[in-house]
Amino acid sequence: MSTRKKPRTGLIVFDLLALAGSYFFMAGMKPVMTSYLSNRYLLGFGILLILWMFSSFYFKKYHISRKERPTFLIRNIISPNLVALAFVSFIIYAFNTTFFSRMMVLGTVGLATGVEIIFLSLYTYVLTSTEYDAARAFIEKPPTPGDLRKLNDAVVHSDLHMGAETMRGAIIEECGEEAQRYIEEHVDLDDVKSLITATHTRFNILRQPDNYYHTIINIRRINDIRDVNMFFESVNSKLPQHGTFICCAETSEMRRRRILRKYPPVLNWMAYTGDYIIKRVFPKFKLTSKIYFFLTRGQNRVFTQPEILGRLYACGFEVPEESMVNGLYFFVCRRIKEPAFDPNPTYGPFISLRRVGKGGKLIKVYKLRTMYPYAEYLQDYVHQQNSLENGGKFKNDFRIATSRSFLRRFWLDELPMLINLFKGELKIVGVRPLSQQYYSLYSKELQEKRIKYKPGLVPPYYADLPETLDEIQASELRYLEAFEKHPVRTQWRYFWKAFGNIVFRKARSA
Repeated sequence: MSTRKKPRTGLIVFDLLALAGSYFFMAGMKPVMTSYLSNRYLLGFGILLILWMFSSFYFKKYHISRKERPTFLIRNIISPNLVALAFVSFIIYAFNTTFFSRMMVLGTVGLATGVEIIFLSLYTYVLTSTEYDAARAFIEKPPTPGDLRKLNDAVVHSDLHMGAETMRGAIIEECGEEAQRYIEEHVDLDDVKSLITATHTRFNILRQPDNYYHTIINIRRINDIRDVNMFFESVNSKLPQHGTFICCAETSEMRRRRILRKYPPVLNWMAYTGDYIIKRVFPKFKLTSKIYFFLTRGQNRVFTQPEILGRLYACGFEVPEESMVNGLYFFVCRRIKEPAFDPNPTYGPFISLRRVGKGGKLIKVYKLRTMYPYAEYLQDYVHQQNSLENGGKFKNDFRIATSRSFLRRFWLDELPMLINLFKGELKIVGVRPLSQQYYSLYSKELQEKRIKYKPGLVPPYYADLPETLDEIQASELRYLEAFEKHPVRTQWRYFWKAFGNIVFRKARSA
């Protein structure tokens, strides 16, 4: 977006002066000051300076504006400084260097951090302008439906046109002219029942009147929204059935390209690797996710395109239109139902999926994640977009993460299903445990036969190797009919036939 905060030159200059001043102050406190101004120690200071600047740019220390919360301010100062200190400490202890003084490093970083906190606190709070903010006033006291109707009846057409033109200019300033044209293809800006906002908090959505707006447009990236699902659920609660919601995001692939273009070779891959670990790996584990949210407060999060779509579908929307516009991923959604309000969505590397078990009861099947988060909510979407390929899988299923496809190919993702076997929810040979969406594609006869018995770890698919959905159903029907007559003999025969196909014919999971 064109309004993303840019690094402030004044803050960069001040930061470097604070670090240099702290170093010379600490050197002056030493009995032999000149030794710390020699080439040997100045080399160590130069390395500290480079690491200091790199971490400061990465954590956006130089992007601090004059209207920041105290926690945001302190975090954006302390986090990069601690990272720089950690790298220098690693160099000291790993390589036993002689061009660093431990007390000089700790003193310099500690003093510079204190100076920054004091100065930037004054910069942010004491010197902050108290100009009237019309947008903030609107948020704090939004108009009621009655106010909007009175306004609509009172103003003349020229005033409404002027308001729409002002809104167009604001959208262009925020997202660019191409994005403004894209939004106008789907929304009438002259309609007072179209709400256009740029917010990262659901509070500003919940304060709007219920069922008044038939369209809500948020031109703030969802990457800057901490509780994304709760935000989507709030929008859902304010829209009528089939109401429209338009929003935008930066996908993980767009972010990767942006970071690699931003920095010179080698440094760009170092920056991307660090970004990937902090923004993609940390949120997936309970312990590191707390560290992640402390450091970032959920700002500038990374989402894959399948995860964005999955979250929207989980929150009661469908997405009939999506497009890459002006460096952002825009999507037009339609409210079709209430949100799922899933308290335990599948997000980490170990997941549990709801599958149809014996008696039609839904069981939780444990697996290693091979799809992107929230991908389980996209089965209807993928089914509409793609046909089934050989083996009954979706063709070109974009929900599968490329880096984890080998887990599916060699069944490594299904190893946790042994837990279901020990719990008595699965047996060794049996029909594959299906999701409700897949189950609904089967014939009524096969559905009724399937739920008479437990699903299995080794499905009859690997014995017969069918290709189409009809052939898969015929294969499962033959197995179930044979199992009804001779359970033990059928299990034994199908197990060894599947074993032979896997070992000698290289049958693999799709």
